[in-house]
Amino acid sequence: MGLKNFTRDDSIFANEAVLRDSYRPERLVERDKELSEYQEALRPVINAAPPKNIFLYGQTGVGKTLATRLVLKQLLNDQCRYDDLSIEVINLNCKSASSSYQVSVDLVNQFRNTCSKIPSTGYAGSQVYQMLWNHVDDLDATHLLVVLDEIDSIGNDDDILYELPRANDNEKISDTLVGVIGISNDFTFRDNLSARVKDSLCDEEIHFPPYNANQLRNILERRAEHAFRDGVLSSDSIPLCSAFSAQESGSARQALKLLYKAGDLARTRNDPEIAEDHVRNARDTIEKGKIQEELKSLPTQSQLTLFSLLQLEAEGRAPCKRSEIYQRYQTVADQTNTDIVSDRTIHNRIGQLRLKGFIQHDERNDGIHGGSYYLYRLDIREEIIRSALKKSESRVSDLLYISS
Repeated sequence: MGLKNFTRDDSIFANEAVLRDSYRPERLVERDKELSEYQEALRPVINAAPPKNIFLYGQTGVGKTLATRLVLKQLLNDQCRYDDLSIEVINLNCKSASSSYQVSVDLVNQFRNTCSKIPSTGYAGSQVYQMLWNHVDDLDATHLLVVLDEIDSIGNDDDILYELPRANDNEKISDTLVGVIGISNDFTFRDNLSARVKDSLCDEEIHFPPYNANQLRNILERRAEHAFRDGVLSSDSIPLCSAFSAQESGSARQALKLLYKAGDLARTRNDPEIAEDHVRNARDTIEKGKIQEELKSLPTQSQLTLFSLLQLEAEGRAPCKRSEIYQRYQTVADQTNTDIVSDRTIHNRIGQLRLKGFIQHDERNDGIHGGSYYLYRLDIREEIIRSALKKSESRVSDLLYISS
């Protein structure tokens, strides 16, 4: 038959972009309490006072990043009413960073054009910090708010989270008042911060809990008004999407993804309505791809840890001790020109991978002399991990192509 013509006829969607990750709503519903706390935490800025440092935590898809964008947009708009304010904001996603050094380099490069950016290696940490302080001093701003999203990617190397919040107190920066907003998807990251960093960073902590089914239903109904044509949603499609998503994650992102996939299936089948079976089939399809997406989105150090265990498994050396994983990790990190982090950091990464269901551990006890310890092994088929990491566009993917 060959190819058919592309047409704009669509009996299901009026504007499917409203359900996509790239859509940026102008209002965040079901988060009035958190938005109010956020604005109160930023009140010193609008009063021309030193800013508080804010730490936001909660799992992915619960509104932390969107809340930050909306609150800071409001703050920047409102500053125009005051002659004594000049507020600047820097946004940095730390997902690809694995150390405070890399974050500080990325921050320096935020101030520079393409021709003058500094490389990720080659400078002493003190030099990079001094470049950063010089750039901030050159801003001619009263306030600088530095947003560090997915800050948990740096693991236990949290020096940047001390240096930035203390930059004014330590007289590193003379004129501009600096505030830090740290955002983390990892609940344990906050607990593992050093005492000095907790004192510096966590002036205000705002927890974004998972959405419940009723909240997700409200979110989906508001988006559905603009996304779908009239009459295409069955009465049980949104409640079912909300119930599934509340049970599994409490993530609005996942709920929207499920509703969008259900609509996509109805469109593909030329069905006039999005019904229960579309939602259930969409859920099954998403679950199959969920593991691969989760693997692809892991921070670099977690990917290196998982790849190290993958190698040991392929060599028949798993189950294995944590020390064996760390020894292999050091080799892999060196091969990818990645900063080698501490054994404690990799231990935390292993724990996070286990909580995500990627790794299993079994406790062993060798008696009085050997003591008890854990042996680790993969909990996902090797081919799934290889396929996902190859598509991750990270340093690990290069190693997989070389070894395959």
